[in-house]
Amino acid sequence: MKQIQKEELYAHVSGFLKTRGIELKEGSYANFIQNGCKVLAEAINLSQQGVQRATSGLNEKLDEMREIIHQKTAPKRPANQSAGAASAPAAGPKVQTNPSDAPPAQSPPPVPPKGDKARRAKAAKKAAPRRKAP
Repeated sequence: MKQIQKEELYAHVSGFLKTRGIELKEGSYANFIQNGCKVLAEAINLSQQGVQRATSGLNEKLDEMREIIHQKTAPKRPANQSAGAASAPAAGPKVQTNPSDAPPAQSPPPVPPKGDKARRAKAAKKAAPRRKAP
């Protein structure tokens, strides 16, 4: 956005007032209005610069955040692919022909031991409240 010149704002204000029937002549009152227009123009220009800096900084941070989210949520590549094969797009699921290339079978997770009867009864009480007899 273009910057506002200090004298430009005063010229527009005095032109607006002239169309309304008020003419600003040289004097202390006109000087106060002119100084006020200068301060207002400076404030507008500085706020525009601040908004532009904040917008660019925010856009940079958003780009960083998007990149991090993309890295965290992107599908993982299989570990057994070479660097050259990883850059080429996969045509479909890879079929392993050599059993020695297959990853080792994983053992099932350990089964937690059964708890005592009192603990199971307590859990059952919490799960379903008893009904009162009629």
